Amino acid sequence: MPNIQSAKKRVKVTATKTARNRALNSALKTQIKKANAAIDAGDANKAEAVRVAVKAIDQAAAKGILKKNAAARRKSTLARKLNAAG
Repeated sequence: MPNIQSAKKRVKVTATKTARNRALNSALKTQIKKANAAIDAGDANKAEAVRVAVKAIDQAAAKGILKKNAAARRKSTLARKLNAAG
């Protein structure tokens, strides 16, 4: 445990940010899995599921959870899969 005041604050801030990032990343993965499941099952609302997943990817990229190119790659993968499913 740190003794210096600024180091104590950094520990608290890091823990808070880690928890936030972990929650957002988990929610992002859930949305992507739901979109993939909808595409695989051929649901009528698969386009809507992909739209929600793309929005979550964009929000994660804006908050720094994902890098820009990683977000673009994930969106591209979902779009390709959706288009291939028809």
